[in-house]
Amino acid sequence: MNALLKFNLLRCSRFRELPTSIGQFNALQEFNLSDYSTLQKLPISIGQLSALQNLNLNNYSSLQELPTFTRQLSALQNLHLNDCSNLQKLPTSIGQLSALQNLRLQGCSSLQELPTSIGQLSALQNLHLNDCSNLLELPTSIG
Repeated sequence: MNALLKFNLLRCSRFRELPTSIGQFNALQEFNLSDYSTLQKLPISIGQLSALQNLNLNNYSSLQELPTFTRQLSALQNLHLNDCSNLQKLPTSIGQLSALQNLRLQGCSSLQELPTSIGQLSALQNLHLNDCSNLLELPTSIG
């Protein structure tokens, strides 16, 4: 499966966890895990997807935090976390996503702050924070 380009796993309500071997999909460009209510966490190996361009985790209501990102996600351009209502924080390593252009956090009602490293996202063009009702302030590094 090293040639797999897109992986869509939508609305699999009984799915409890992803295998750590997911990081071996070297060619994977698009990973869509939307509409989850039971999946507790993402495996750390997701940070090994060096060709990944799009990561869609919309409506992932049980997600509380993301695994630490690494520089291996150097191709990631789009990170969508809309309506992840229990997401409490972003990892400080998010600043290492050098190709990230679009970050969508709409409806992340438990998110209270953004890490200061978000200011390191030099390719960032769009940041969507609508309905982040508990977000207290923006880090000065954004300016």
